[in-house]
Amino acid sequence: MLLAASDLAGQLSADVVGIAACQPLRVIYSDGYVPDDLIQKDREALEKDISDAETEFRAVMGKRGSNLEWRSTVTFGPLSDYLADQARCADIMVTGVHQSESIFDTSRHVDIGDLVIQLGRPVLIVPTDVEKIILECILVAWKETRESRRAVLDALPLLRKANHVVVCEIASKEEMTAARQHLTDVVGWLKRDGITAEPMAALSTGDDAAGLDVVASDRAADIIVAGAYGHSRLREWALGGVTKDLLLRADRCAFVSH
Repeated sequence: MLLAASDLAGQLSADVVGIAACQPLRVIYSDGYVPDDLIQKDREALEKDISDAETEFRAVMGKRGSNLEWRSTVTFGPLSDYLADQARCADIMVTGVHQSESIFDTSRHVDIGDLVIQLGRPVLIVPTDVEKIILECILVAWKETRESRRAVLDALPLLRKANHVVVCEIASKEEMTAARQHLTDVVGWLKRDGITAEPMAALSTGDDAAGLDVVASDRAADIIVAGAYGHSRLREWALGGVTKDLLLRADRCAFVSH
């Protein structure tokens, strides 16, 4: 993920802020006994992890010549709270996704759904093995929602650099005429910003996530741009019927805004 973030920073001539957060060990004890050794060892492990992360961050990012800054904390609060606060200084947040990680381990890995909802900034979610941000083809997953409008606006810097942009809405047969009008408006708006985009209205088969995946695969999309909304209490988020499993798949970047 660091290599991909470094590559993106180079393409956008951007400064970079590295952010790390983790939670200390939560110990349940009784009878006034505090396991000092356990708490101390956990603290030392946390400090080492953060130090190692900063070293790796500076080693990778320093090769690009970008201005660098590092921010980190150990907190008992949700990791997404700290990251969202620090995002006030940035245009976009880049984060990795690891499908092998447990969704219940929130002490070291932020809940991306919570992060997107809180952030107030777009998030570029990068699969583990991606080292470069390819901008050959970007697929905009359009839906008539506030979140989609926000996502396309936030994605303008990337869309301007893309060689090909496809704006796709998946709709039922009854909604197809309206969907084409939506796409005409979006493509026209992008054109006024100097971006040539291809409209695509795809017929829904009942599973919009699978339908969007087919379109992304057929067009060899490097990035999916999507609006995100959901219920952080349930730790779930979606673009209409497009589920977390699609946007967090291991072989494609996702650019999402709430």
